[in-house]
Amino acid sequence: MRFIVSSTDLLQGLLSVQKVIASKNPLPILDNFLFVLDGNSLTITGSDAETTLKTILTINEVMEGGEIAVPAKLLTDSLKELPTQPIEFSTDADKNIVNIIWASGSAQIPFVSADEYPTLKELDSPTVVRMKGAILADGINSTLYATGDEELRPVMNGIYFDIEEESTTLVASNAHKLVYYKRNDVKSGGTSSFILPKKPANILKANLVKCMDEEIEITFDKSNNAYFKFSSFLMYCKLVDGTYPAYKSVIPKNNTNVISVSRTELLNATKRVAVCSNQATGQIIFKLAANQITITAQDLDFSMSAHETLGCEYEGDPMEIGFKSTFLIEILGNLTYDQICIRLSDPNRAALIQPAVQTEPDEEICALLMPMRINN
Repeated sequence: MRFIVSSTDLLQGLLSVQKVIASKNPLPILDNFLFVLDGNSLTITGSDAETTLKTILTINEVMEGGEIAVPAKLLTDSLKELPTQPIEFSTDADKNIVNIIWASGSAQIPFVSADEYPTLKELDSPTVVRMKGAILADGINSTLYATGDEELRPVMNGIYFDIEEESTTLVASNAHKLVYYKRNDVKSGGTSSFILPKKPANILKANLVKCMDEEIEITFDKSNNAYFKFSSFLMYCKLVDGTYPAYKSVIPKNNTNVISVSRTELLNATKRVAVCSNQATGQIIFKLAANQITITAQDLDFSMSAHETLGCEYEGDPMEIGFKSTFLIEILGNLTYDQICIRLSDPNRAALIQPAVQTEPDEEICALLMPMRINN
């Protein structure tokens, strides 16, 4: 293998793939990048056995192709110290050494045979869904924070893709809060679903920034294997095995008490008051009356309390309802709309938090937050 490439271009490719490599891998070979140079295309692969990410670089100056496995951390650390310049990358097959030559110096690092690097699985009768990179990015950004961390219920630890003929919905929940992001312009030929684990979701989130205008092809099968294909990236991952809870059944339909308020003002007021909430529960209380919310918190053990009153539009009965401040702050911090509405039924039932006006006609986003019992 021998080629010349920009040090910055190569480093960017390595860094994008390196995110998938685990600190402790099940196989020693997975501590390496797989380099495959075929014609003018250099494919760089990283994997932790469960998730695999490939990126493709176009190399203009190729003298010899080939396949090798190169120590990931060693190569990345070496290139991080170089300013932008052409580098020559060549292998010595007799010594199993990679020679990296730049304008003022050179380095030699070992490589190993690519034969042991695991190959990707072929999908069995896959389902195919396509959506814009911007839509997939919005869906992941809108839901990922609400996923759970439950060893006994792994299905809650990922994003659920609920694919129907006329729409696609991304859902995440930790049983205390639930968020769904629905798109009516992402359609399929039938109904299907899968659960995307957190790690590949985070990897997609990072790489989608560069691919917002692309169409992303998602293919998956019943054996819980999935591929996400971009123009210059390919990600394979194992999906979460299991059945996601029937999320539609827990979304209330008759919440008739409605608050309309500035999201930023409510978020900032909640943050200020929450400082004085009970350290164990994090509870804050909303006291609702005509056109105002009074937010209160207290920690009797440390003689702390705070309150703040906000103007709003409120249609409904006077009410007091408690929430866990950290969950509410997460939801308000991840919504991107200026004005929101909070729909309530009574102090013991879930609140629905939605944009006051849906500016994107094909998009529907909603958060559900369970209340906390108020101890008087």
